[in-house]
Amino acid sequence: MSTPRRPGRLTRAWERMKNEPGLVRNLAVTLALVLLASVCGGIILTNQRFNWPWEDELTFYVTLRSSPGVSPGNGQEVRIAGVQVGDIRSVDVDDNGNAKLGIAIDPQYRVYDNAKVVLRPKSPVNEMYMELNPGGPPGKQLSDDAVLPVANSQRPIQIDEVLGHLDVNTRDALTSLLSESDVALAKAPEQLPEGVKATDQVARNLRPVAEALQTRKDTLAKLVTSLQQIATSVGGNDTRLSELATALQRTLNTVGTRSDSLDATLAALPDVMRQLKQATQAVQGLSDQLDPTLDNLQKATGTLPDSLSRLTKTADRIGQTVDVAAPVVAKARPVVADLRPFTGKLNEALPALGSITRNLDPVTGNLVSYLNDLGAFVVQTRSVTSLTDGNSGVLRAQVGIAPSSVPTDLLNFLSTPKPGR
Repeated sequence: MSTPRRPGRLTRAWERMKNEPGLVRNLAVTLALVLLASVCGGIILTNQRFNWPWEDELTFYVTLRSSPGVSPGNGQEVRIAGVQVGDIRSVDVDDNGNAKLGIAIDPQYRVYDNAKVVLRPKSPVNEMYMELNPGGPPGKQLSDDAVLPVANSQRPIQIDEVLGHLDVNTRDALTSLLSESDVALAKAPEQLPEGVKATDQVARNLRPVAEALQTRKDTLAKLVTSLQQIATSVGGNDTRLSELATALQRTLNTVGTRSDSLDATLAALPDVMRQLKQATQAVQGLSDQLDPTLDNLQKATGTLPDSLSRLTKTADRIGQTVDVAAPVVAKARPVVADLRPFTGKLNEALPALGSITRNLDPVTGNLVSYLNDLGAFVVQTRSVTSLTDGNSGVLRAQVGIAPSSVPTDLLNFLSTPKPGR
């Protein structure tokens, strides 16, 4: 027979809680309170920028001449280019009497030994934050617990330091100005945008003036620098300055002794100027005449390439024509040689032909009226002299020629003696 199994410790505790009145309720309330306290504590610690011990951070120290408004452990920020990368963890005094601040930042940001730090106010109540310029190569990267010297920091400027240089009247006036500004800016949301736009337009209009003033300022600065250099160079060499003064005195004396020649030269100067003016006018007239010529020449130069190209094509065609005409010229040479003896006789006959051609016009004019009769004469003559026709072969007409049938002008022409006969 087996022995019964004893219940476990948790089972017995649970049975006891059920048997004891109100115990389960008390335990539930206690657990709820613990859970609520944990949540509240976590929220509070988060808002208070609580630093968990297991966080991975880069910790190093910064040395400042003074650290006003620094409260370590309260989450005062460390910024790089305006981005929060860490906070200030501790503050202490080193052996030289300088403030030594402990800094913890995210390890993904690298800081070098040529980094620069400065404390800046975050609010009017002097709440501070640290602006960090991490530096870079050729500087060496900082490791944990490294220390940046005082030379890598800048002294923070406090508002009270600025106001401390003002006297009582100025501080009162500044206070009144701030009070009046509060009243004046009461309707700023409605009126300020238009004023800002007008100010922007005025600034745009004044920009050329500001640029001109800046240019004038730069020019004056260059002039002052040049004068300073000249004064320094001249002042540093008394001997040369004395020689310059002596030479100037001699020059003035020489000019004084030659005043008559100088007056004569000045008196002749107007005539020289008049002649120079006339020559200038003549040159101007010549230039006025040359301008159209140059314009035409420019136009001609514009069309000359086309003309040259056309002339080149014409020359090519002439060359082709010469090549084609060469055999014809070779064959024409014997004919020309045979015709040369007749040119002399032709020249002798030309005067006689000239006198005959002068009389051809009236003869031709008289023959025009007889052309119809001449045509009929030719037809009748051919019919008369024909031995056969459609009917029979017999002579059917006679031809009679009398002096009265010949034109008078033609008789005069035939009876006139000709030159050379």
